[in-house]
Amino acid sequence: MIRQLCRTGIVLTVAMLAVMALADPPPGERPNLGPSRTTQEQVASGTLNLNQLRSAGQRIFTTPFNKLDGYGDGPMDVGDTVTPGGRPTLGGNGTLLRVNGLDGQSCLECHSIISNATIPPRLGIGGVGGSVTNAMIKPTAMDPADLDNFDSVADFNGRFANPPFIFGAGAVELLAIEMTQDLHAQRNWAIQNPGTVVELTSKGISFGTIFADATGQLDTTQVQGVDPDLIVKPFGRKGEFPTTRDFDIEAMQFHFGMQPVEVFGENTDSDGDGVVNEIMIGELSALHVFVSSSAKPETGSATAATVRGFNAFVEVGCASCHVPQLQTTGEELPLRFPMDHSDPDANVYYRVDLTKRPARFDKNGQGGVIVPLFADLKRHEMGDALAETFALASDQRNREFTTARLWGIADSGPYLHDGRATTLTEAVLLHGGEAEQVRNEFVALADLQKEELLGFLRTLKTPADPSGRGSTPGFRGNPGVVRDTPSRSIFRADPD
Repeated sequence: MIRQLCRTGIVLTVAMLAVMALADPPPGERPNLGPSRTTQEQVASGTLNLNQLRSAGQRIFTTPFNKLDGYGDGPMDVGDTVTPGGRPTLGGNGTLLRVNGLDGQSCLECHSIISNATIPPRLGIGGVGGSVTNAMIKPTAMDPADLDNFDSVADFNGRFANPPFIFGAGAVELLAIEMTQDLHAQRNWAIQNPGTVVELTSKGISFGTIFADATGQLDTTQVQGVDPDLIVKPFGRKGEFPTTRDFDIEAMQFHFGMQPVEVFGENTDSDGDGVVNEIMIGELSALHVFVSSSAKPETGSATAATVRGFNAFVEVGCASCHVPQLQTTGEELPLRFPMDHSDPDANVYYRVDLTKRPARFDKNGQGGVIVPLFADLKRHEMGDALAETFALASDQRNREFTTARLWGIADSGPYLHDGRATTLTEAVLLHGGEAEQVRNEFVALADLQKEELLGFLRTLKTPADPSGRGSTPGFRGNPGVVRDTPSRSIFRADPD
């Protein structure tokens, strides 16, 4: 024990010396975020146009943070070696870990493949990541040599997550806001009408039922696919984050050890790495604008075969969870700080018009937009094959995943939450639980029907011009790529 404490003391002393050294940057070195930082006042003032806000957000997305920016953790916290801020690191200098975060320097490193359907892949800002970029989240035990029981399974009690693309995120966020409003209104009605079982539905999607007793106490045991707070959380494969800002707050800490001011306070060095104000409120706001105004995925030109493939997709039951389209009632996404998930009109600092470029969602003629995401924004139990072994989650949560959005699937392999499927057929065959019957219906299709169904899925593409450069003059992003003109999809389901 004494030897262990001494060793810990040496590690902490070395870490503290490294922190002290940061107080005076070496000659010729500087933080990559630079001396000019984006403030919330600038973002909220209305003086910056969309092009400027997107450029500021893209800077946060693409900057390779260094230790002068606050990258990495400070001295290890012997009381909690898993939570960001005090993790052990390779070399003990607070920089790299790879297992449980500190696994990259920028968002771009893991979101850089626009299409994996071409050889070589088409690279750009905001795309998916290959399996080499998978995040390994909070493991405490790994058995890569399978020494435990030689069952061919390399046991791992963390989460293994493959990076998705950011395209179309603004419309997904607006859908979640509107669905949350619907569910909260139904919850309030249940409280006002005790003894009545209330169906929880929004945009044609069922989230189970809710019931209030005579005292107003809610019974949420029959709620399905959403947490008892009835806040729809479409981001994160487990349905954890209502907005991309919520996601980014966690990602900054986990992947980079960058501490957001809105979490830790201004001029506060909570991780003891010698740097304060590592990610400012205005920088996260600009990042929120950049991500939520991103271009939507596209639908390629249809043929008779892909139309038949779409019909097969519906007939076998895929569309029951992978709902071809949902519709919003509004065209603008309100971005808020501070965030109040029960009131989307509180503290709005910017509104993203989803009908404008680069997002360019089609209007539905009823004041909203059409969102062809092929998902229902619910969690579903997916069976044994996909169940995780995350030690910090319940068995139920380990077996549940939000329905994957299929738009862009032609370009966004590998597939499933951890990228374990290298083909679309592999991905389908790994479906179980609530999706087992649908999987069996797919298996029973004739070979030609399977080919046509997969052919339909390969019409669901990522944006040809993900930068939106044609819409915001002067914005420096990915060059446009010539592609067949996308059709105004004939695969749309009837409006709700």
